[in-house]
Formats: sequence, structure tokens, C-alpha cells
Amino acid sequence: MDQPSYARIATDLRRQITSGELAPGDRLPARHQLARDYDVAESVITQATRTLATEGLLVSRPGAGMFVRATPRRRQLVRSWFRERQGGSPFATQMEEQGRRGAWEYASDTMQAPPEVRERLGLGAPDGDRHDVMRTVYSFTSSDDEEPWMLSTSWEPLGLTKGTVIAFPEAGPHAGQGVTHRMAAIGVLVDAWNEEVGARVATADEAKRLKVGQGSIVLTAARAYLAGERVVEVADMVVPADSTTLVYNGPVGDS
Repeated sequence: MDQPSYARIATDLRRQITSGELAPGDRLPARHQLARDYDVAESVITQATRTLATEGLLVSRPGAGMFVRATPRRRQLVRSWFRERQGGSPFATQMEEQGRRGAWEYASDTMQAPPEVRERLGLGAPDGDRHDVMRTVYSFTSSDDEEPWMLSTSWEPLGLTKGTVIAFPEAGPHAGQGVTHRMAAIGVLVDAWNEEVGARVATADEAKRLKVGQGSIVLTAARAYLAGERVVEVADMVVPADSTTLVYNGPVGDS
């Protein structure tokens, strides 16, 4: 069965990219030029290049055209077993250690915890429609990289933080600090944490926010911070697998 014209053109452009004939960073010829070269309508070229952009092989730069996506530079996010309660923002610290400046965008709102989050936080049955968690959605970036490093969604129980100076993670005197720092400010001493690491295909929203192709693999880490037996925060983190490595380290003791 004959391929549709757009699929045939996408196959040919894909071959040129994988063979190196079109190198990372190269700009594709203008759409009208490709339409003439392949003897098709410009709409067919649009469909072909959109397919390759979805695969993560091409990237569109508004006003400049379509470019072959450069091979991502490998990056490291260190997940140290040892955490300081007064250590400030772990991400900002990591970026400083790598000679970068970390930054993040966020949005916070209260809500009733979804069932899976409720179970992780140990909240028990919901009280009608009452909001019981503060949710904060993050996108983390660095000063020298156009592509986000990590997405994260955090949930903190309002029964613990409501009415305190840390109720909003990114507002007040402890804005932008890590969970352990903020919790210590209200006398809650985080003494343990854990993360469950996995991998899966990015959702359409995650691919868009991380600026990776649809169908890309992402690494996931489901985190929990504990103060004694109480879970004081849970978070779901997502990083692009093709560019970022999660590195775990920590001290070795005698007992």
C-alpha cells in the first residue's frame, strides 16, 4: 500500500537526519522550497515536518523556520540521601554547584486531594467538598538552557500548614526554600524521605512543557517527606530521559 505523501516525505527527511546529511542545528529549506523539491502542496510539507517535530527530530523557531533538533547535552540532577533542614532550595543549590542559575515558575492553589494523593498523605476520608491540600505545580529551568530541567507537582496537607507562615510555598518569609527548611520554620522536623523512581511515555501536556517530542520517555520520581510517622509532603517529579540523569548518593556509616 502506497504511503501518503506526507509520510513519504517525513521518511526521507528522517533518513537525512539520522544519516547526518542534515546535522543537528541545520535549518530546513523553506516550506515553499521543500514543496517544489517534492512536488507537493505546502500543506503536505507542514504535515511532514509536524510529524518529525512530534518525534523530537525537528524544532520550530518562530520567525526563523524549522531546525534539526540538537542532541541534548547530558545533565545531572543529584538526589542526595543527606538533606539539610536549613539548606534552602535544593534545585538552586545544585545549579550553583554546576555554575548555573536555577529558576522556576509555579502556580499554587488549594484543592481536595485526589484519592491517590490522599492515600500517600494518609489523610483519610474526605470531608465533603472541603479543600485539604495545597497543590503547587512547578517548572524548573536554568539560566543556560532553553529546555526545562524538570516538572514537579507538590501537595502539602492544609491541616499542617494552613494559617502558618509557610502556607504558600512560594510566598512569605520562607518563599522558595526547600520543604525541610520550610517545615522546620513551624517546628516540624523532617527526618526521613523516600523516592520511587520509574520511567514512562510523557503525556501530551508534559511533552509540551518539557519541550520534547510526543512519545518521548521521561523519568519519574514519586517523593515523600516524613516527620516521624507523618507524611508532610508528597511530590511527583518528571524529567526528560534523553537529556537528564538522576544521580543518587550519600554517606556510608558504621552501623
